Amino acid sequence: MNIVTISFLSIICLGLFLSFIRMLRGPTPPDRAVAVDTMTTMIVATLVLIGFVLERYVYLDVALVYSLISFVGLVALARFLEKGF
Repeated sequence: MNIVTISFLSIICLGLFLSFIRMLRGPTPPDRAVAVDTMTTMIVATLVLIGFVLERYVYLDVALVYSLISFVGLVALARFLEKGF
């Protein structure tokens, strides 16, 4: 792996860590939902980067399915937060 790939992975890991802290300490549930959405976006970016580096394009399919599932889950969470119980 070259220095660019390592630097991208380091930046993504830092972003995941900061989003995780926001998820734990978020003052409101919408803040926590945005932090989880940010984390899933960074995980998808990591999967795409790993697929590109390893030249295994099955990771792109996994990233696509993961992003679709996280989108549906986030929409359900947003509807729950909007309407309550």
